[in-house]
Amino acid sequence: MTDRRRVRVGIDTGGTFTDVVALDTGSGELVTTKTPSTPADPAEGFMAGVAKVLARLGCDGDALVSVSHGTTVATNQLLEGKVGRLGFVTTEGYEFVLEIARQSVPDGYGNSYFWVKPNRIVPVDRVRAVGGRLDVTGAEIRPFDEAAAVRAARWFRDQAVDTVGVCFLHSYANDAHELRMRAVLEQEHPACVVSISSEVLREYREYERSVTTLVDAAVKPRLAAYVERIRSRLDEVAEDVPFYVMKSNGGVLSGAEVVRQPITTVLSGPAAGALGAAVVAGRAGFGSVLTLDGGGTSTDVSVVLDGRPTLTTEGTVGAYPSKIPMIDIVTVGAGGGSIASRSPEGTLKVGPQSAGAEPGPLCYGRGGTAPTVTDAHVVLGRIPPHLLGGEIPLDVDAARTGLATLADSLGLDLERLATGILEISAWNQANAIRQVTVRRGLDVRELAMVAFGGSGPLQVCRLIDILALPAVVVPPDPGNLSAYGLLTVDVRNDDVQTAVQRDRELDLERVATAYAALERRSAGALAVEGFGASDHQLVRSADLRYDGQAYEVRVDAPAGAVDRPFQASVVEAFHAAHERLYGYCYRGVDRHPVEWVNLRVTGIGPIDRPELAPRAAGDGKIERARTGTRPVHFDGWSQATVYDRSRLEPGDVIDGPAVVEEFGSTVPVHPGYTARVDAYLDLVVSRT
Repeated sequence: MTDRRRVRVGIDTGGTFTDVVALDTGSGELVTTKTPSTPADPAEGFMAGVAKVLARLGCDGDALVSVSHGTTVATNQLLEGKVGRLGFVTTEGYEFVLEIARQSVPDGYGNSYFWVKPNRIVPVDRVRAVGGRLDVTGAEIRPFDEAAAVRAARWFRDQAVDTVGVCFLHSYANDAHELRMRAVLEQEHPACVVSISSEVLREYREYERSVTTLVDAAVKPRLAAYVERIRSRLDEVAEDVPFYVMKSNGGVLSGAEVVRQPITTVLSGPAAGALGAAVVAGRAGFGSVLTLDGGGTSTDVSVVLDGRPTLTTEGTVGAYPSKIPMIDIVTVGAGGGSIASRSPEGTLKVGPQSAGAEPGPLCYGRGGTAPTVTDAHVVLGRIPPHLLGGEIPLDVDAARTGLATLADSLGLDLERLATGILEISAWNQANAIRQVTVRRGLDVRELAMVAFGGSGPLQVCRLIDILALPAVVVPPDPGNLSAYGLLTVDVRNDDVQTAVQRDRELDLERVATAYAALERRSAGALAVEGFGASDHQLVRSADLRYDGQAYEVRVDAPAGAVDRPFQASVVEAFHAAHERLYGYCYRGVDRHPVEWVNLRVTGIGPIDRPELAPRAAGDGKIERARTGTRPVHFDGWSQATVYDRSRLEPGDVIDGPAVVEEFGSTVPVHPGYTARVDAYLDLVVSRT
């Protein structure tokens, strides 16, 4: 009798395709596939992907041991501004915290004349104030106004406001008033979905904490329904199989727990891609790289430094600041489905609108009416007249007709229009890359790039040219790297506590007590996820700043005793980080003392990662992978050699003009560029 197979599956649902990776943990066999996304019911595409990958492995649901999922449910809801009828409860006297917001104007004050203040996530008429007051330490100044709380709860019930966020002043230091407000809402308005800030974000800055809490409340009903539907459908195939959802911070959490903290999933899908890219970069010999995840709707870019994606707590999703730990990702509407059009000024415009999966680009033949980036690639011969190994045939004539109509309206010939569409798309991607590099003090010319996603590898040669990159790494099955990244992710929880103190008067006992409480909370969360105490990894960090600064710099804090050497180590790390980021520091300067602001603990439950062994070098005879030639337009039309990537071996070198094709993606190699195959079958593209 043979042992039961043990299969782990990672599924990343994008706007156009659902990417699936399955790992047989016994044999090490790794299988990838794609299936069209189903925006009307994402669970359909999800389960179709599970069925397809299990069929490829020749097994059924009994083989499943875990399923990890990257989802865009929360992201898309916020990007589309569909937050519903939210209510907000805050401290008496602070009813207008959302209206006041922050004084900053996007893109600087030069934009002040044109910028229109967006609508608040909750309008003033749905804000209710409740008396009671805490000070900065959490001590009660005025008692909680029970009668006002009851009136607020009944008003929301009578107005059919069924989703409410609660944020009281200084509740990060003492959650008693918020817990009492939730109890009143549960009693007076049982149907209400409630989020309280002391559970969402125990950190100061009232505006950001309020909005983050309201975002959590807004996405909770839809995400909960989605996870419940996935869970029930999975149970039909493999009852009680562990089901994890990717979080924005680079970790996963069980589906049952993630519905309690839905805000943590707002960048679920892109985060998995950044982690997968970090693995690829490490095995290719690059410690620090850019990552570019090109999909059908958008492109996500981030930075990996010393093997770890950079994190931020100053992110936004759509118009809403979300002050939770998330991988520092910039998203731009420059995917394969981005629509090309004539602007009111009579110029060519590309994106951010997308044709999505339905109806999709013109070449999909599903009723699309607008030309897209994918149509431009098809017309120029840079992708074959089919996708997914022939599963999706492409209508080249429809793409050509649609582009010709737009070209006529702009007074351009067909090839010039198609090239212009790709050029604008490439510059949109390049500008996004500059936001995560140049604006953060990094020299983009010193960083290689990992390009993945279905459309990510299509523009790598042009991006090398625009950004002066040393090289771009394209992994095998690049369209499935985000799904692969889900198999490399640990369970991860972040806990924070604001505790503002001057360094020279730092109360070490207070710091030690706060860290101990955070560590207990993180350990408890890991225990709920099934990790024994011996497997817990509790990582400390702290946010520090110079006196007078508005924002902080996060640095690692050592484990062990919280004593004077601990204090000195953290402060020195802050000076060094500040100098690296901004070019100066005030080490030893009395007029700029250091302040401790937030204490943080990250709880990590480690999982087994798939290990891929390097392949031996091939015979160097590249002809084995050659499938023919076809006309391709780069600087002009030329005959490009076409290669089947599945037949390439380590050590092979491909000189442009050429096109490398595989199941889920295509890599055009422009004239003057070379693609080298490394020991892990990555393509490393660089100038000849």
